[in-house]
Amino acid sequence: MQLLKSGDISVLHAREAVDLWEKQKESEMLWRVLARHPRVDRDAVFRTAASTYAFPAEAIDPDAINTAFVKQTVESLTPDQQDRMLAFRLLPLRHQEDAQRGIKKLVFATHDPMKPEAFRLMQEAGVQHFELRYAPEAEVADLLDELFPRRNEYLERIEADESAQAFDFGASYEEQGSRLIDEDQLEAEINRSALINLFEATLVEGVRAGASDVHIFPNEQRQTEFHMRVDGVLKLWHTQDKVHPESMLAVVKDRCMNVDRFDRDAAQDGYIQRNVDNKLIRFRVSILPIATADREVKSESIVIRILDDSKVFTDLSAINLHPTALKRFEKAVSQPHGMVIMTGPTGSGKSTTLAAALHGVISPQRNVLTVEDPVEYIIRGARQIKLGPRLNLESALRSILRHDPDVVMVGEMRDRPTAELAIKLANTGHLTFSTLHTNDAPSAVSRLFKMGVEPFLIGYAINLVVAQRLLRKLCPTCREVESNPDRVLLRELGFTDEEIAGMTLYRAGHSPNCRTCGGQGYKGRQAIAEALYFSRAIRHLIVEAGSSIDEDAIRDTAIAEGMLTLQASAREVVKRGESSIDEMIRVVSTE
Repeated sequence: MQLLKSGDISVLHAREAVDLWEKQKESEMLWRVLARHPRVDRDAVFRTAASTYAFPAEAIDPDAINTAFVKQTVESLTPDQQDRMLAFRLLPLRHQEDAQRGIKKLVFATHDPMKPEAFRLMQEAGVQHFELRYAPEAEVADLLDELFPRRNEYLERIEADESAQAFDFGASYEEQGSRLIDEDQLEAEINRSALINLFEATLVEGVRAGASDVHIFPNEQRQTEFHMRVDGVLKLWHTQDKVHPESMLAVVKDRCMNVDRFDRDAAQDGYIQRNVDNKLIRFRVSILPIATADREVKSESIVIRILDDSKVFTDLSAINLHPTALKRFEKAVSQPHGMVIMTGPTGSGKSTTLAAALHGVISPQRNVLTVEDPVEYIIRGARQIKLGPRLNLESALRSILRHDPDVVMVGEMRDRPTAELAIKLANTGHLTFSTLHTNDAPSAVSRLFKMGVEPFLIGYAINLVVAQRLLRKLCPTCREVESNPDRVLLRELGFTDEEIAGMTLYRAGHSPNCRTCGGQGYKGRQAIAEALYFSRAIRHLIVEAGSSIDEDAIRDTAIAEGMLTLQASAREVVKRGESSIDEMIRVVSTE
């Protein structure tokens, strides 16, 4: 293979791509699978494929591009054809004489001239004579993004709707003073179709943007802000200033199950279900009353968690953990009993990783039970216990002991009774999964000890503790080489001089209209993990503990036995060029 001979890919990465290719049910060219490998240079793969299929290369000079010609060519197509041309990253360059054939052809630059859909698009658009040439993806994307900025079709449609104009209350907020909002007038305002469309568009856009959460709340100017958390970071999506915040919030509450729109003093939890792009999506809604400048006006903050069961990993290897952590994880869950604990802050992917691990042990021969509050993902093959006012976590765990379980997942060990019950399950022949909120793996042992769990129970019940975080991955289209890295900082982060000399660092790009990442500089997230396997030495340290747990001794012993810390795991991701130093600092502290 040319890529191996040229050194653009390693034998290991080639083997991984072949393994994935062989597992696929649908036929696909091997080089396309290789191009999606997170540690392979996409441009090198597309460049080699284009050369193999005899597509010429095009050197793009942004200053020499006839932008008027590009715009005229794209805008001559139908809206649907325009969208596909931009999605396929086809950049029209010029008309060029073909002396051999005696015709004039339209020349395009693209990173993927082999794409069959591009040929079909040309035929559909009536372009009879054309030539596709290879150019690096970033160069083509930057030009197209600059000439054709991304549009938000939902907001354009809604903002153009005259029905979204503010309802006339007969006075401004200032003129009304502390007067309460009239419910009849509020009812008239929330029934406007534009507000309903805006909320439904928010749900759809959140799903399509890959957001984990949507935040809706009033700001100090009495406007309603919509924020979306994408790849762990909140970003303002839209500000609605044409209607009262209470109206927008009431629209949201009206469309939630198990929520009282007229109750503005209590915390409420509800849910919504929608079909988005032919998939059933569940939305978990949390509502909290918040203070406002006007004490007479009761307002609320709404957070909507997006739950897409189709995105649940069913294989631990798909999470792309470091091989050392993955091997320890697989060893722990292959045991017939014992406990696996995931630790980390909210939003660190604990539930996702546990769901993947749970899928690996589910079988018709096993009774798999889960106790979560609330249930996040529907796991096929498991019986997921629903908690409520008449069944709390402690009661559910006591009942599970009489329900003939083989495998149990406990959403979170929040106090001593639940921790002791979960550990009792692990010590009585059951494989048990659970979570804790701690900063790293060794501190999970201390946390259980401080809850009042005896050291010998901790030492002999637990198989593995995994501390996890999520690093944002650099956008492969617009990432930039870090030409002058701070060597002092790199040493403080644990990089050796040899590593610094031999690695290429990347930073987030600055293309505001990048169609891959939407100008964020990052696209997707990568799990990093600290996998503390309970070896004999680790168990001995815990069982022999006196009045306190020596976290440093546990950590040092685990590192000596091969454990990668969170910082070391993050360094590996940065060294592969998948994330940046800035992101590493944001997510994990320095050692």
